[in-house]
This record gives sequence, structure tokens and C-alpha cells, in this order.
Amino acid sequence: MRILAISDEVVSWMYGPALTERLGRLDLILSCGDLPIYYLEFIATAFDCPAAYVRGNHDHHEIGEEGAVKNHPEGWMPLDMHRRVAAGLALGGLDGCLRYNPDASNQYSQREQWWRAGVLAARSAIPRLRTGRGLDILVTHAPPYGIHNGPDHAHTGFHAHNWLMQALRPRYVLHGHQHRNYAPMQSGETVVDGVTVVNVHPYRVLEIQ
Repeated sequence: MRILAISDEVVSWMYGPALTERLGRLDLILSCGDLPIYYLEFIATAFDCPAAYVRGNHDHHEIGEEGAVKNHPEGWMPLDMHRRVAAGLALGGLDGCLRYNPDASNQYSQREQWWRAGVLAARSAIPRLRTGRGLDILVTHAPPYGIHNGPDHAHTGFHAHNWLMQALRPRYVLHGHQHRNYAPMQSGETVVDGVTVVNVHPYRVLEIQ
């Protein structure tokens, strides 16, 4: 299975005719946030496969045709605090990053994200009991605490994400937020207790069984 995961940065060639030629067949598209709606919609319409997303701290509404306000990209499933099945995989997600601006949207305190993670865990509890795995892929904007974090407060990960890795046993955790150029020597892929954590900025093509 081939999965395109994207976040945080518009890649010029991905917003044009070279997209399908360079990427080929895809089975699933996932967005880890901080990408404009027009970009998400363009990518989704280029491929015949499901697409799902979480929001980042810089995601906002856009003004579409005839002045209409768009809050969600067409053709994309929202994952925030939900468990959904797409392309045969169980997906779950959490929006946002650690709060650094008291008036901003899609920013949460550690305590707030614990509560939101609890909602996702509760919605994944029965599959976890039946199969031993609540999710195949956890999609977040911010990383888990201590994994692919930045040195500043805004790019610190959430403790709740580490707990979800243990509670739901996903095969993968995909996140954005920490731009690779912020820490070019930092690994973009880390395995923790059998869970593969991947920083997908600005895009990654994953092939999984």
C-alpha cells in the first residue's frame, strides 16, 4: 500500500501537472496540517483514493468562489478525535499544537490535549479489545513529547500522544509541525516500542504492508 503524507509546506511541483506523473498510484492520502484548503483539494482530486486530515495551528478558513467561506477541504475526511477506516486501515487523529498564543485556534494545553486524546481512545476501545490494536495510523499535527521536538515551547510535543502510542498501539504515528529545516540533523523517523514515528514535512511516500 502506498500512502502520501503531507504537512506544513506547499511543494510547488505537487500543485501542478507533474503531481500524478511523479507519484504514480496512491492508495491513501493523509495531511498532518498547516496546509491551505486549495492545495488539499487539488491533491485529492488528482488521485482516486481516500484522503483524511487533521488541522494545524496555522490552518484557517478560506474564501472560495463567489465569496463563500470554506472551513473544510472537499473530498477529505476529518480525523480529529475520531477513528475512521479508509483503504482498509484504522485511522485516528488529533488537531493542533501546544498552546503558545492564548487567543489562537487549534492550540491546546497539555491538559486539554489529554482530554481530547481520551475521547479518541474511548472511541477506539472496542477495536483495541478485539484486535489488540486500536489504530493502524495515528495522524497528528504536533509530535509526541520528546520525539522530533523543537527547542522552543511552540514546537514541544504532547505527552498525550506518547500515551496513545501505548494505549492504541498504532503501527505508525505521522506528524508535521516541526519543519525539517528547523533541525536538519534531526532524524525524521524514529521507532519507539515498535511504533514508527514519522515527521512527514513537507511530504513522505510510505509503502506499508
